[in-house]
Order: sequence, then C-alpha cells, then structure tokens
Amino acid sequence: MAHVELNELVKNFNDVTAVDGISLDIPDESFTVLVGPSGCGKTTTLRLVAGLERASDGEIRIGDEVVNDRRAYERDIAMVFQNYALYPHKTVRGNMRFGLEQHDTPEDVITERVSEAAKLLQIEELLDRKPSELSGGQQQRVALGRAIVRDPAVFLMDEPLSNLDAKLRVQMRAELNKLHEELSTTTVYVTHDQVEAMTLADQIAVMDGGEIQQVGEPTHVYTNPRNMFVAGFLGSPSMNFIEGTLNTSSSGKFELDLGGETHDVPDEFAADLEDYVGERVVLGIRPENIALNQDGVPANVHPATVDVVEPQGEKTVLEVTLGTGQSVKAAVAPDSAVEMGDSVNLRFDRDSLQYFDPQTGASLTYDSKPEQKAIV
Repeated sequence: MAHVELNELVKNFNDVTAVDGISLDIPDESFTVLVGPSGCGKTTTLRLVAGLERASDGEIRIGDEVVNDRRAYERDIAMVFQNYALYPHKTVRGNMRFGLEQHDTPEDVITERVSEAAKLLQIEELLDRKPSELSGGQQQRVALGRAIVRDPAVFLMDEPLSNLDAKLRVQMRAELNKLHEELSTTTVYVTHDQVEAMTLADQIAVMDGGEIQQVGEPTHVYTNPRNMFVAGFLGSPSMNFIEGTLNTSSSGKFELDLGGETHDVPDEFAADLEDYVGERVVLGIRPENIALNQDGVPANVHPATVDVVEPQGEKTVLEVTLGTGQSVKAAVAPDSAVEMGDSVNLRFDRDSLQYFDPQTGASLTYDSKPEQKAIV
C-alpha cells in the first residue's frame, strides 16, 4: 500500500495545457475518484501517475519516492483500462499470468496468485477460456484479476465500467466496493459518471479545465460545493440557479429580488452576503430540496406553472416556470398528483440554500462550512 501525492503537476501538449498545476493528496488505502466532464484532464492526470505520460512540471510521489523519472513498470502500480486491453490469443489464465511472467516471478508464486485472484473474483471456471468467449462483465473481472495478481502499491482505473450496461455497472460498482474493502489497496479511479464517484469514493476530486475545483468526502462536496461548477456538475437533475438582486427589506432583513417576486434570505447567511447588498447574487437550490407547499408555510414559497412532468419511479421530476419567468426543476414524491399546466406553490428548503457570485461562480456561503478529508 502507498500514499500518493501530486504537487503542482502540469502537462502541456504543445500549446494546450491539459493539467494545470494540480496538487492532490491521496491517502494510503483510500479510494479516490477523479471526476469531471470530458476533456477536464482527469485521464491525463491518471496517465501521469501511471508513467504513461511525462509531466511537464511538478512532482509525483508514490510512498516516499518521487517517481517522475521512473518508467511505468518501475512504479509498483497496476492499471485497469476502459477497453480491458486483454490479449485475445491468450486464455484468462494466460492474461492474468502475463505481467508476473514479465517480471520473472517464480512459477509457484504465479500459480498461487492467479488462483487466489480468480477465487476472489469468482472467475475460476473461466480460466481456460479466451476473451472472445466472455461477456463484458466477465472480461472486466479478468482485467481486474490481472491487476490484482500484481499485488501493487496502487491501483489506477480509467473508466473501467463505461462499456457495461446500466444493470451490470451497478453490480460491478458493488463488487469494486467489496474488493477495495478486502484488499485495502490505494486506488485512483477516473470517471465522468457522478453516481460512480459518489458511491465508490472515500474522497472525490472534481476537475474542470485541467484544474481541481474541489476535493473532499463525497457527501460534503455534494452538499457544500465550493463553486457553481461543482454545484452544477454533481447531482441529477443538476442544481437550479436563480439570479436576483440582493436588497434590504423595510424590516432590515436581506431579500433577493428575483424580478417580480422576492426570496427571503435566512438570517444565518446575512454576514456572508452583507457586502453584496445592491449587487447580483445567484441562489442555488437542488431539485430534491424543492417541495410542493401543502402545509401553508409562507416562507420562501414561489408560485409556478408546471411545464413538464417526468415520472422516474422513485421520484417525479417537474420542470416548472416561476412567476419571474425563470425555469427550475423540482424532484417531488412519485405519487404527487401534478399534471402539465397546473399552477403549484413551491417551497425551498431553507437548510439547503446556496448563494454564489455570478461573476466568479464562487460560493458566498462556503467558508462557514469546514472542509472534510477522506476517512479511510
């Protein structure tokens, strides 16, 4: 097992900066997920750690050693690729043995490790088959087995579940969780799928534009985003953003003029927003924190018209237009009797409100919520 540390890591491809000075601490035995949209630099970062790309600047540490100048096979890592990269002419056993054979591992050790990994992954009956005879899920297990037999200090996984169907992805996520619990090997996992990130990770690093936007325990990052990019990227449907002007009411309370109606700002945010009186501010609220107002509570209730109703089994997603003309989404109970064209009143959960600077995208209320690190 090993602690991994990236310090001011940079990767340039001619005039393009793919990784722009990122620093990240990956604790020993943790499961750290790099998540972000296509082109954000997450796979390039993984390839830098693996030694498949050479850093333009910065430092990569695995354990106590700087490995920038070490080749991939010298870094004590094992990588699982998106396309599995199995040798089609070799059997499952041959694929799993290959890396050990290249390192002149004794035959008895090879046999023992292959047997143990096959048992762990429940692929013992597949050892004499070729990859073409396996399903996608079975091929994925073989790729994992080939990594496990190496007994590396660090596992690197590049979107290993993206080629599987939805049901199998859910199953393999559960198996990866069990595998990590049993092996406790430091793992760095790349995905664009936020559900994978939230369910697998001890800590996530949200990336955009070659930079890390926020690092922390998944639930903390979800509920306390540092900026509008993180807030909008995590969550499905994504967070609603409603822009307005911050004013002071006749009673001295802060309120947000949304253009035709008013949002009352809870008192606990007053100190964070006092410098923005008279300025534009973005209110953020997640769809699951918007409810149909059925109990008559007046605070932060907004009239709206239902444009779209999307039943999704465990919830119903409403796309509505507020009286201000702004469109938002609300995730309500599946048995809610709402139809297109209905007039409804929406209540925003005051404990889940976020406020952002529309120019920089930075959260105006984040500093009052302490950052959390991975617990492993």
